[in-house]
Amino acid sequence: MAELPKRYDPNAVEPKWYQRWLENRDFVANPESSKPAFSIVMPPPNITGMLTLGHVLGDTIQDILARRARMQGFEVLWLPGMDHAGIGTQTAVEKHLRRTENKTRHDLGREEFLRRVVEWQDKHGGIIIEQLKRLGCSCDWSRQRYTLDDAYTAAVQEIFVDLYHKGLIYRGRRMINWDPAAQTAVSDEEVINKPQKGRLYFVRYEIVEEPGRFLEVATTRPETIMADTAMAFHPGDKRYLNLLGKYAWRPLAREKIPIIADEAIDPEFGTGVLKVTPAHDTLDFEIGQRHDLPIIDVLTPAGRVNCPAVPELHGLERFEARKKAAELLEARGLLAKAEPYENNIGFSDRSDVPIEPRLSEQWFLRYPKTKEALAVVRDHLIRFFPAHWEKVYAQWLENIRDWCISRQVWWGHRIPAWYRKQKSETPNSKSEIYVGIEPPPDPENWIQDEDTVDTWFSSWLWAYETMDEQTLKKFYPTSVLVTAPDIIFFWVARMIIAGLEFEPGESSKIEDNIPFHHVFFTSIIRDKQGRKMSKSLGNSPDPLELIDKYGADGLRFGLMRIAPSGQDIRFDEKQIEEGRNFATKLWNVARFRQMHGPSEATPRIDILSLSIYAVEVLARLNETIDAVEIAYREYHFNMVAQHLYNFVWSDYCDWFVETAKTDIFSDDEVKKKSALAVMDVVLSATLRLLHPFMPHLTEEIWSLLGLGESSIQFAAPSEKFALDAVADVGESRRLVSAIYETVQAGRNLRSESKLPSNRRIRCILRTNDKQAYEQTPTLSRLLNAEDLTLDPNYAAPVGTPVAVTPLGELFLAITAGDQAREGERLDKEIARIGEEARTVEAKLQNNAFVERAPAAVVEDHRRRLSDLNAQLTKLKQAREGLS
Repeated sequence: MAELPKRYDPNAVEPKWYQRWLENRDFVANPESSKPAFSIVMPPPNITGMLTLGHVLGDTIQDILARRARMQGFEVLWLPGMDHAGIGTQTAVEKHLRRTENKTRHDLGREEFLRRVVEWQDKHGGIIIEQLKRLGCSCDWSRQRYTLDDAYTAAVQEIFVDLYHKGLIYRGRRMINWDPAAQTAVSDEEVINKPQKGRLYFVRYEIVEEPGRFLEVATTRPETIMADTAMAFHPGDKRYLNLLGKYAWRPLAREKIPIIADEAIDPEFGTGVLKVTPAHDTLDFEIGQRHDLPIIDVLTPAGRVNCPAVPELHGLERFEARKKAAELLEARGLLAKAEPYENNIGFSDRSDVPIEPRLSEQWFLRYPKTKEALAVVRDHLIRFFPAHWEKVYAQWLENIRDWCISRQVWWGHRIPAWYRKQKSETPNSKSEIYVGIEPPPDPENWIQDEDTVDTWFSSWLWAYETMDEQTLKKFYPTSVLVTAPDIIFFWVARMIIAGLEFEPGESSKIEDNIPFHHVFFTSIIRDKQGRKMSKSLGNSPDPLELIDKYGADGLRFGLMRIAPSGQDIRFDEKQIEEGRNFATKLWNVARFRQMHGPSEATPRIDILSLSIYAVEVLARLNETIDAVEIAYREYHFNMVAQHLYNFVWSDYCDWFVETAKTDIFSDDEVKKKSALAVMDVVLSATLRLLHPFMPHLTEEIWSLLGLGESSIQFAAPSEKFALDAVADVGESRRLVSAIYETVQAGRNLRSESKLPSNRRIRCILRTNDKQAYEQTPTLSRLLNAEDLTLDPNYAAPVGTPVAVTPLGELFLAITAGDQAREGERLDKEIARIGEEARTVEAKLQNNAFVERAPAAVVEDHRRRLSDLNAQLTKLKQAREGLS
């Protein structure tokens, strides 16, 4: 076997192993395999995306699940892919065009613009795939899919046509959410409400029939006054009943508008009077429909005022126009007041600008199978982790509204609809519509719809449309979906609906058509101040730089340790450094093992020759395996990582390896061989437990130590070691626990006495425990003692530091100069134990506690008080000796 180098170098090890795995086709799924199936579809990153810490978190979790499943004997498919990102990619190309050529897509025309997008995609796209490989992702790259693949595109069009003919997709003129930056409609789910500080303007509308009398209206949007077509109040509001049927003068673009009453008005808001602007507000539009009001649109798609009747505002950007409109109203004596006001404003999730409610002709989908989609989660055919997301999911489905699926972008899946040419050649709601996979028979008489479908409309097919028939039969429904909770509506719910509606499974049974059995929602990564990471804030580190610095395994393990289920993550680079340090610790202990001879792939342990420390580490290994299994069941990856960290760092390295050195460096070959065999057993099990988290490091150590004949990826899961044949396991563990506590007390005593840990000093243990005498060499090593004396009758000189331990009193031989420090230490220890004793005693003097508490609890308190008083007596004696 090759020798482990002194220093672990992830930059040399990680690329080597990843390339070897690819060459060996270790990640390729075989649909003809007889093994049980385990499958995951990767949430497809944007084609022009770059690796973020969010990607690292989600994809590391998926890799952990995939690698663990391979070790458990599953045939694993982790299917990767890319999303064409309609709005995002088009926006990036349009910005590039404006910057480099001062042109828009309309200057180029659709065909040329799409050619430029393809060029952009080929140049900038897919970078994230190579970055995911650097992270160690074990995807089946031979099955990589893209939402604009020919077959996938055809499927999207087929689904559109199918839903149209079922009456579930329709075209209509409705109030929608408009993104003025991207200049496209967006769905309700793409509107993010944010609290914004603005102003509430109180505008005066003069009554036409009563000159000099004014109605005051509170509004946040004076720039849309020119689109007002009525004034409205609640029919039960007695303040304004005498104005019903009269008219008011619109202050800007002056015109008479009717005063009406409508139940939708909130009499408590502002003055109780609403200016009705049907073209620019959803509620106003509904009021306008009920009262047959005209609709006036005074904003362009880009969010600029379009009102030549008010030249001061015409052409201004909407927020600039807001200020100017307030100035005009004030100058005309029509602004009563303006006061600070905070309200929630809807922002586009795509471009992060305030959306505009806009009346527009769009395509909509009536969601099918919503009741069934509710039931599969409620009845746990699909389980959510953490479970509280089930309630959020249900609330959305119970209040679902039709989905606006058309987007005014060119990059994406073009809507397969054509309109019969009119004289104006402009499609309208009364145009004859043809919807089909192929163009109409006489295409020269038709115009195809310019729009594309929402990117999410294509990705809701992702769970099954990415698979061919053979793959689908083996791997669908998929096992688990790992995704961020912020797309529970965008994607998770819609994939469930798609699976139930289109039935891609083997039969029509619901359980065969759900897209996945489990959904794990990842945490959101925030900086140390609690802010969500973003490029604009400059608080998001580059994962590739972290990989260069700490290794992919260090990044993965460090991040997973701080990823509690259902809670946001506060990121600190020190935690990634700890991941690297853990890798170094594991490397060094493996190197120590290799220095003492070759390991065995199937080490044989003689039960009769096991030391008490070997029994302890094997018992703790068993406990760790159990704890890890329990944590995996609930997707508590941070707990898995922490259990493994604690076992490797503390139980194995800090305790067992140090105790094993006594046997390894002894002349007793039987004990030496036994200690090394236990090290092999524990290392083998530990590496397999850690492999899903740290694949490269574990593969390297596994290979160099010769712990298996083939890759660790396919090694059987770690099994618990049978300790049934070991005599008095409980007694052995009690003794080891007492020894470890004694050593820890001795180390604490050193620290409190300001004695350096590397200074070898004489120690004395006053004990009657006969078993302790047999462990003198190991105790001496662990205490770093120059000499360790066990003496049941030891009389300590004045000022000797002492600690009360489970084995007896432990003394450190010190010089006279250390006595003052020891006095301070003893005073603190006497005060601490005295306070603890008083607390226990107070409980025992409480009759209610003694009478109501279980007898065993009361007895335990009495024993505790007795032990504390005994410790206190010994400490006081030591303190008096100093005096």
